Amino acid sequence: MTDATTEEARSRVPVRTILTTIGLVLATGVAVLLVTRVERVLIWMAVALFFAVALYPVVDWVQRHVTRGRRSLATLLVFVLVLVVLGGLLAVFAVPLAQEGTQVAGQLPPLIADARAGRGPVGDLLTRVHALEWVQNNQDRIREFATGLGTPALGVVQAAGTAVVATVTIFVLAYLAVLEGPKVVDGSLALFPPDRAERIRRVTHDCAKTVTGYISGNLLISVICGLLTYAVLKIAGVPFAGLIALFVAITDLIPLVGATIGAVVATIAGFVHSVPAGIAVLVFFVLYQQLENHLLQPLIFARTVKLNPLTVLVAILVAVELAGILGALLAIPAAGIIQVILRDVWDHRRGRPKPQPTVGPEQVPVDQAGRPATAG
Repeated sequence: MTDATTEEARSRVPVRTILTTIGLVLATGVAVLLVTRVERVLIWMAVALFFAVALYPVVDWVQRHVTRGRRSLATLLVFVLVLVVLGGLLAVFAVPLAQEGTQVAGQLPPLIADARAGRGPVGDLLTRVHALEWVQNNQDRIREFATGLGTPALGVVQAAGTAVVATVTIFVLAYLAVLEGPKVVDGSLALFPPDRAERIRRVTHDCAKTVTGYISGNLLISVICGLLTYAVLKIAGVPFAGLIALFVAITDLIPLVGATIGAVVATIAGFVHSVPAGIAVLVFFVLYQQLENHLLQPLIFARTVKLNPLTVLVAILVAVELAGILGALLAIPAAGIIQVILRDVWDHRRGRPKPQPTVGPEQVPVDQAGRPATAG
């Protein structure tokens, strides 16, 4: 066989390789198309898995100490307790919100009349920014905009219905994931050797602790922020303090920007009420931001997630770009889980690319290089 024939044989690609490559490309395209079509369901499943991982240790504890091994009863008790806690929180805020909503309805007509006449704090503010003049000069545009609000209203109703369906679906998925979790985990780990199965179990346990710690810590920080905001607004005499404090507590759940959004809204409400109240609220949020960023978050998150600020910032930016507000909420625990997995891989490999590093063309292990050969 000549050299040309040999080169041609080497350069010829087998038909099986070509078909395999085409099949992989088609399979990738189908997978991407499937993901885009069921993106909403996948997001619901991810959120449900997030809460299932967070509640899994709680259900395990209740199963061991309360229900004496009955998993179904333990899961039911924990989820009922979650519903009771959420209902209690809503009830705590429902009464003051209803009262303040009634006050808003009663005070709205005189506020509008004062604003049109340029009287009161709202009227003074509108006069300073020339808002009344702008409204008078653009009445036709405002009327057209108000006329077109009927169409988006249908979208709002549909969004509300989707939110209800999503909430119920996530709750059911999380319940089933926690209930059937031990069977799925044991069945999956049975596919691996005992030593590797134990390692996977240990890593997943650390990941669950990261998620649980993040949720509990974030909720605690938000509750503290809401209570302190309510106290400051109440002392400053700002109306609708409960409604504003609830908004601040909810937005504080969003990492990085949430507290700032709540602070801006509360400060504007303070300045609308009076200048001294606005200054007091502004000073409070400046001081509280320092307290939260340098004391509360490090103290709470350092024992659970253990992420440095640069990693947190990068994780949130990437997650927001991928999944919006939902990504921002899940960014820190997701980054913590990735950190746990990478740390385990590094510790298992001990920083080496292979379990047994080799030297030389004969692939002699380092720990055996230079040793005298033993007689057989």
